[in-house]
Amino acid sequence: MRRVVVIGGGSSAGAPAAFTAKAFYKDASVTLIKREEKTLVPCGIPYVFGTLKGVDDNVFSNERYEKRGVSLVIDEATKINRERKVVRTASGREIPYDKLVLATGSSSIKPPIEGIDLKNVFFVEKDYEYIRRFLEALGGKKKVVIIGGGFIGVELGDELRKRGLEVSIVELMPHCLQAAFDDEFCELAETKLRERGIKIFTGCKVESILGDGEGRVRGVRLDGGDVLDADVVVVAVGLKKEVSLATDAGLEVDERYGVVVDEYQRTSDEDIFAVGDCAFKRSFFTKKPSMIMLAPVGSYEARIAGANLFEPRRRNEGVIGTFSTAVGDLALAASGLTERVARAEGIRYVVGSVEIPDKHPPTMPGIRRIKMKLMFDAKTETLIGGQLSGSYVVGEIANIIATMIRKKMTVDEVATAQVGTHPLLTAPPAFYHITQAAEDARAKL
Repeated sequence: MRRVVVIGGGSSAGAPAAFTAKAFYKDASVTLIKREEKTLVPCGIPYVFGTLKGVDDNVFSNERYEKRGVSLVIDEATKINRERKVVRTASGREIPYDKLVLATGSSSIKPPIEGIDLKNVFFVEKDYEYIRRFLEALGGKKKVVIIGGGFIGVELGDELRKRGLEVSIVELMPHCLQAAFDDEFCELAETKLRERGIKIFTGCKVESILGDGEGRVRGVRLDGGDVLDADVVVVAVGLKKEVSLATDAGLEVDERYGVVVDEYQRTSDEDIFAVGDCAFKRSFFTKKPSMIMLAPVGSYEARIAGANLFEPRRRNEGVIGTFSTAVGDLALAASGLTERVARAEGIRYVVGSVEIPDKHPPTMPGIRRIKMKLMFDAKTETLIGGQLSGSYVVGEIANIIATMIRKKMTVDEVATAQVGTHPLLTAPPAFYHITQAAEDARAKL
């Protein structure tokens, strides 16, 4: 019997790698090794602090493994012996493999800030017990400062505000969410955050985290000299790839971008694959290395690797990057390149913009307006990016845009896309947002 072993947390990358392997190679034994009995759903972690009832509401069920025919080992993989083709664990077990998938993920970056080790300074770790302690530590607290205004910082801030806490977000870049959106969409998010009572400090660097003399945090000092009072500080400035197992095993690893893989997710050892945050990624557009680390990207890579273990079947075309988030009742989503990135890459582009209701006719109760822009390469006329804001439906519209980008649809193909509409569910057929934004771009090309 062929033996497949997956090492990873068992959610967005590890689980789909194991499930895909079992689906394609039904005669193979598939084993997944993960450290913890309870695995958190990474994207749901911020919602543990407000929307959900607690940490247990954000756990990936272990029952899924048994139902899919995957054996589960709760242990820590500590060493890979490539010559003998075994994985050694912390408990002393040796688990043999014919094909191995690394889905070791990422962990929070801990920047060299003075005071970062003080009590009540937390990170957004993908660790059940750690997040449980973090949640407990909020009891009786009033003021929270979040260092980092990316998706995690913004979502966590919004959730903590629901608990009645006073929240401040400090972001080094000129805007929150700037890595994924252009300025006008970042400003919409910041306006909504302020409406919800969250203080925003952009273009600011944290100089130090201040203690109270007894080892507990009391505030954050900014580079301009201002001090923000805090009972709790959360550091959410990004992720670092967990590649120590791969490095120790002698696999090719790029110090910044992770475990080097080919288009089939194979590492420098043809019997070892890597997926998810730990794996090297390339841009769909430029084929240059990409630092995008998203759960859906990890799942995409996992479904490629799982199918390719014993025979190449699927190919990684590169990372498009599709994002979505919500602040209160405002949802924002994006797919592909922003104008900022396109300019940096020297890509000439044209933008088509519209603002259209999400239902029809305009008298329909509960109607919201969707603001959208689509970007087309001026030379090839293919769709290369889209951003939108409005009601929660924008998350799925961004997925449609991602598919159009992947299929390299031209402005005329997008403008004539066949869509279904309904008064309660969508924009009107004569003015469907995607087709109308494409028509606006066509007029400018």
